[in-house]
Amino acid sequence: MRVDLHIHTRPKSPCSAIDPSALLEAAARAGLDGICLTEHQNRWSPEEVGELARGKGIRVFQGNEITTSQGDILVFGYDRDLKGVVPVQDLRKEVETAGGLMIAAHPFRGFLLFGITQLQLDVEQGCKRAVFQHVDGLEIHNCKVTDPENDMARRVAERLGLLGVAGSDAHRLDEVGRCVTVFERELRTERELVEDLRARRFTVEVRRS
Repeated sequence: MRVDLHIHTRPKSPCSAIDPSALLEAAARAGLDGICLTEHQNRWSPEEVGELARGKGIRVFQGNEITTSQGDILVFGYDRDLKGVVPVQDLRKEVETAGGLMIAAHPFRGFLLFGITQLQLDVEQGCKRAVFQHVDGLEIHNCKVTDPENDMARRVAERLGLLGVAGSDAHRLDEVGRCVTVFERELRTERELVEDLRARRFTVEVRRS
């Protein structure tokens, strides 16, 4: 089951240009079986998700992209709407209690400019980022960052033994499905999504075109 785990729509994420009414058709064109709505600190209601998915043949999950004191975190299996900048350790406690999962979004975005080339940031140094003490995994493929930044995330995830997932971080329709997490079985609920991520029953896939 091919799922794009990181998608933003307008107006729930004001930075996005994606009209939800066109999203499912774009997902189908990209060969997806499912999408995950990860708005910026804004969750859809179950009724809204049901209406969006009705009759489209694409499974719609949702998570949340939460701004924390240690950067942006994708959260799955946790249904509270949190506003403002959240202390990452507090978020970790709440998500653990809910049985959810935390993924560091685009964890090395900008490091190509400010760290990797100029400061020769290596994997050992990358592993020391405080955020990695509080998450279950990292985005190792995100279509909005550079290949070297994604590669650094992949190497850090491997070194720390954390999950490495893929999501497009789509803000435009043409970005939907560019970075995909491929699950071994069909998933029906957000809880099953969390279970299969935690159990590492997935691979990642990148569309270069």
